[in-house]
Amino acid sequence: MVKLIIFLVVFILLFATQFSNAEGLESLVEAPAIHKMKREGSLRKEECPMACEFRCSVTSHKKSCLFFCNKCCNKCLCVPSGTYGHKEECACYDKWRTKKGGPKCP
Repeated sequence: MVKLIIFLVVFILLFATQFSNAEGLESLVEAPAIHKMKREGSLRKEECPMACEFRCSVTSHKKSCLFFCNKCCNKCLCVPSGTYGHKEECACYDKWRTKKGGPKCP
């Protein structure tokens, strides 16, 4: 009986720890302050690698994402917030297209 109670207490503590860690992970995923400036031309060229590192952090095509993101950032001096979407925050970033008409910037 004592072993069962100890097992339940340990299980409850592990379960509670799991939820407290999940809340901490959300704050780790939050965009750095550099992404909170949503104006075109708000970045300096030396800030582009850090902004693109975050922008491409969850993609499975990291190498090409980083290449094109840095290329777009160097031209537009802006990277949209988040890891996907929000391109309307940077008009230049949003309007730059490939020869086939697809988006050039990730």
